[in-house]
Amino acid sequence: MYLCPLLLLASWLCLASPAPHTSTASTVSSTKRTPTRSSSPRSTPGANGTAQPPDYVSEDLDEPIPRDRRIRISEEKTKDKTAKVAKKVKIVKTVKVLKKAKKETKAKNSGGPQQEPCPPLGLESLRVSDYQLRASSIKRYGLGAHRGRLNIQSGIYDDDFYDGGWCAGETNKNQWLEIDARRLTNFTAVITQGKNSIWTDDWVTSYKVQVSNDTHKWKTCKNGTEDVIFKANKDPETPVLNRLPTPMVGRYIRINPQSWFENGTVCLRAEILGCPLPDPNTVFMWEHEPQPTDKLEFKHHNYKEMRKLMKRVNEACPNITRVYSIGKSYLGLKMYVMEISDNPGEHELGEPEFRYVAGMHGNEVVGRELMLNLMEYLCQEYKNKNPRVVRLVTETRIHLLPSMNPDGYEMAYKLGSELSGWGIGRWNYQGLDLNHNFADLNNPMWDAEDNELEFPNHYIPIPEYYTLENATVAPETRAIIDWMQKIPFVLSANLHGGELVVSYPFDMARSYWMAKELTPTPDDSMFRWLSTAYATSHRIMSDDNRRICHYDDFIRVGNIINGANWHTVAGSMNDFSYLHTNCFEVTVELSCDKFPHEVELPTEWENNKESLLIYMEQVHRGIKGVVRDKDTGKGVPEAIIAVDGLNHHIRTALDGDYWRLLNPGDYEVTAKAEGYHSSTKSCHVSYEDRPTICDFYISKTPKQRLKELLAKGAKLPKELILRLRQIQTRKLKASAKKSK
Repeated sequence: MYLCPLLLLASWLCLASPAPHTSTASTVSSTKRTPTRSSSPRSTPGANGTAQPPDYVSEDLDEPIPRDRRIRISEEKTKDKTAKVAKKVKIVKTVKVLKKAKKETKAKNSGGPQQEPCPPLGLESLRVSDYQLRASSIKRYGLGAHRGRLNIQSGIYDDDFYDGGWCAGETNKNQWLEIDARRLTNFTAVITQGKNSIWTDDWVTSYKVQVSNDTHKWKTCKNGTEDVIFKANKDPETPVLNRLPTPMVGRYIRINPQSWFENGTVCLRAEILGCPLPDPNTVFMWEHEPQPTDKLEFKHHNYKEMRKLMKRVNEACPNITRVYSIGKSYLGLKMYVMEISDNPGEHELGEPEFRYVAGMHGNEVVGRELMLNLMEYLCQEYKNKNPRVVRLVTETRIHLLPSMNPDGYEMAYKLGSELSGWGIGRWNYQGLDLNHNFADLNNPMWDAEDNELEFPNHYIPIPEYYTLENATVAPETRAIIDWMQKIPFVLSANLHGGELVVSYPFDMARSYWMAKELTPTPDDSMFRWLSTAYATSHRIMSDDNRRICHYDDFIRVGNIINGANWHTVAGSMNDFSYLHTNCFEVTVELSCDKFPHEVELPTEWENNKESLLIYMEQVHRGIKGVVRDKDTGKGVPEAIIAVDGLNHHIRTALDGDYWRLLNPGDYEVTAKAEGYHSSTKSCHVSYEDRPTICDFYISKTPKQRLKELLAKGAKLPKELILRLRQIQTRKLKASAKKSK
């Protein structure tokens, strides 16, 4: 008896439904951009915490550290080659050889970062000023004595004035680079590199060392009665350490090149190791960097030591902390996260989720140590009832990932602060740069816009090519993407090193042939606010008189820059986070020195402490609320929040709650979801660091109600049957008129 109404309903639903969705990426021209773009991106339903609650379990930090995977790989290869030989004997032999090599490395490197008798003077970290450097001659200003700093980098464009290093204006053995320590110093060692340049190869192959108290009388380092000729570099980049046979005391030290690359000239970069001595005749003995009053563990932490510290913090504050792992590195090291919240392990309705990610490049270690210090600080200050920290912990769910690339860090750590150079440990063990390893979502969006095709401006699906088993995607990258999809992060910062600047999306230039091009997002003003919040509260970035790190002068632009306008990066985490999830993310370059010496870590904490706290507080800026079903009062997941005038939407999380970062102002905000009528309201954002509450109650459409009734097998009301017949009759008449 209900056959006729059901047929009417089916017909009406068919006519009312839009055409089946087809992927626009498949119709996009493939000649304009990179050939690796997906031809059929697959959707990612439930990203950003709407698919399922997070399933990360708390970690046992007492579990044994996994056996080095490199040994396992070596054993597997050995087994394949010697199938006829007893496996047990062969494995033991392989392990013995590797253990011997490991012991030799440990003896050479003291089991980790080299514990030098004296720390560096600070050429690389800029504690040594340009006025403390002099040279016998210079090739040109861009190669002056002030450029003779370990790991200083050259420009990368044709019109760049600077190269990385000091170069003498003459080519003979009378040239020298002089460093003024500004006080009597016990000099113990010299580290040198060649010149960093994309145009020429230059390095010093041997040199003498001289010291003086007044720059008039110089004493040459000797071994007995002979002047010591130190062997220097064989390439431009690898740092070479030479210890003085006997430490030498003086205020000034000179490096006097004796030979150099035969096809080059006299060029070098250097760092000096030395211990300051008490000297009542100089005021410089009273000059020092401000030391933190926070009782934190300022040292470099390898994987084992990092776990110990995280365990200690967790035990000290078990009610507000939890440690979990989001995955493993290529070599099997876990990617630990410290969660800090008043209800760890739970997403609380209306409470925003924040993350800091450090160590994407394993040799950029300041972020790693800052995250460990931040864990300690938040725990201690929460127990001390610091109101600022208590508010942060109770109103925000904070996630701290200190090491995204643990394999790379371990490589850099074994060489130590000064000897790891500029690149060792940057990549993961597979040789992948993780900051170029995320799916390129920019090109499909821009190609669709260029071809005037409909394409989402948010939650762009991951391309199919990227999901294939043979795709070149690091396990570390996959773990981060899974993490992003499970937790509804609102704000994030990706911590790097080697510069002093905050960069914001887009990181990829829209014109693919451009090395750099201003490419802002629809939320450019918000990203500039976030970047400025960090930069203006950073102790060094906020100093307009500071020295630039390498060749870019970011001071003139307020120490913030659009990433694509600095240097284009395809597949960055910032762009992926913005285009695939709700999360706004920036990159913070924390310090000029990627791997500062241990003695400089307290200063780095003081430089960044206030910035780290202020940036976290920005997660509460804008609007937030819950989108609920008007009939049931339950939260509606995956509802779209659209702000008029901003062509970038976000979605609600599993419980229907959302957070939309916005600058102060008045906005028209619309909530809409499949099967519901949309709802629009005006929301005012003030200058206060409290979000404006904008809740929505949305009603199901008649079509959605019918679907639910049919799914339950319920009988349709007579009024509804009559209404359906009227709609069907009207549509048939309209169709008949068109056919005539």
